[in-house]
Order: sequence, then C-alpha cells, then structure tokens
Amino acid sequence: MRTSSELDIVIIGAGPIGLSCGIEAQQAGLSYVILDKGALVNSLYNYPVTMSFFSTSEKLEIGGVPFISDNPKPRRNEALEYYRRVTLKFQLNLRLFEEVLQVQKSGEGFEVQTSKETYRARKVIISTGFYDLPATMDVPGEDLPHVTHYYKDPHYYALQKVVVVGASNSSVDAALETYRKGAEVTMVVRGPEIGRRVKYWVRPDVENRIKEGSIKAHFNSSITAIRPGEVDIITPEGPLTLANDFVLALTGYKPNFELLRKFGVQLSPDEKLYPQHNPETMETNQPGLYLAGVVCGGMDTHLWFIENSRDHAGKIIQHILAQDRAS
Repeated sequence: MRTSSELDIVIIGAGPIGLSCGIEAQQAGLSYVILDKGALVNSLYNYPVTMSFFSTSEKLEIGGVPFISDNPKPRRNEALEYYRRVTLKFQLNLRLFEEVLQVQKSGEGFEVQTSKETYRARKVIISTGFYDLPATMDVPGEDLPHVTHYYKDPHYYALQKVVVVGASNSSVDAALETYRKGAEVTMVVRGPEIGRRVKYWVRPDVENRIKEGSIKAHFNSSITAIRPGEVDIITPEGPLTLANDFVLALTGYKPNFELLRKFGVQLSPDEKLYPQHNPETMETNQPGLYLAGVVCGGMDTHLWFIENSRDHAGKIIQHILAQDRAS
C-alpha cells in the first residue's frame, strides 16, 4: 500500500463540516486531505429526495459562499448542488470512496490507514457525522428485505401497507409522503405523542391526519416481531398483529463509537457516550486529534447541526496555528 508524504492535516468525513475544515486549512496555508468512504456530502445524498431542511439557506453556508435558494427552507437537491459548487470553487483536496481503517500515533503525528493508501499527518480531524449507523430495534425479523432504516422516495410504497416506526422528522415526513402516494400508513410510536422537535409547519399536518384516521397511529407502543406479510406490536391495550408490506424503521442513527474508541477517543461512561473533547479547541483526549460537527454530541445527535457547528473548523485551525507559533 502506497504511503503519502506527510501532511499537516487529515480530515475524515466530506460532509459540510469536513469541507469547512478543508477550506479553513487551505486558507491558513496548511496542507490537508479530506477522506470519505462514500460520495461527496454522503449523508445528505442519502436523505429523502423530497427533504426540506429546518434551517434557512444562509445558515447552511460555508466558506463565505452564498447559498441562494428559491425556497424558504432549501431542499436536499439544492444542498447537494451548493456543496458540490463550493468544493469546486475551492478546488478542495478530496479522496472519495476511500474508507479510513485506522488512525495511530506515529512519532509526534499520526498514521492514517485507508482502503487505498497510508497517510502521515501532524493532526487529524474527525468529522464523520452519524447517519451511517441506524439505531436498531433488535427485534426478530428486523433484517428481512422489506424492512429498512432509510427512506428515499414515497412512490416506491404506493398502494402498500406501510408501518412507520418513530415520531421524529424523518418518520413524520415518511408517513405523510407515503400516505399521499396512496399507502395505507400505520405509525408505531414509543412515546405518547408526535416528537416535540418535528418541524413546526409539519406537526399540525400529521396530527390532523391521525385525528381524522387517514394515518393510523399507536402511541406508547413498539414492534415486537416482524414476519413476511405482518408485524407484531405491543400497545397499551395489549398485543396486536398488523398486515404489512413494508416497515420503515426510522428509529434514529448514531455515530460510529467503535471507530472513535479504535482511534483512542474516550467516551463518557453514561448512555450518552459523549466523546471527550475541549469545546474551545475541539481537541480530544488524544493530543492532535480533533472532532468537528455532529460527532461531538454522542447519542445526543440533535445537539449539533450544520448551522451551529460551522465554527468548529475555525476553532480547530486557530488552535493548530497557535501551537505552530508557540513551537
């Protein structure tokens, strides 16, 4: 496997925050590479094709490049085009479809091994997000082919019996969109109501569809087993079996904690699994290893978004430059 010459920074993750780190490094005159195991802004690419952001376009901007949208809330396709154009504008040093396998200390820096190459760098930034690993239900039948933790397009489910698990933004969007394509939709919700963080302009829509019976909903309920053609759930009134064609288990996602542990990042001992880092510099317990973006929040994946973590890139690069000046 080929070994590259030493870089100042290896950035793991080519999402919006990883790109922002690359822009900041480039503007500071630091050598860098951005690595991603998937496509450019891979998580956004895997979002539902009809998705609208909660944020307005100016809050999604990076690198000082204006994000112009005709919509009050930009859509997925607009974001893909925006971040692609930003990448081309800055001619960012990217390696896509190249998975990082290991990060190890090597002298005063790091050795980063990927599926294609080995890189040496003084610093490493982890900006891997959380969308790659779904939070599973751990029930029999969850691995059947008609069960998915990702939702792309409503037409696929037209005229089918669809169970949607969850009450978050993704679950509500899937329930409403598949219902409007003619699906018979049943929501199975662990809590007592639709999630409080559901987009304010969408929440009344789904609540009204449930009240009128267009979408069925079982609250304080959960799936206990999945079989071809039917789903078992437990409700406050007792067990129930539903006829079913597809299960959309939109139960949330989580960072790759095993990867963080493998890289030597310490996690909090509670169920939140917060990665240890200094919020002023974003440096972890491993000197020279930094976190940026959603990955900082552990299981609290709602804490960090593009709009409130864009400044992580600036904090990291300023800390690196300050260390360079002091050495």
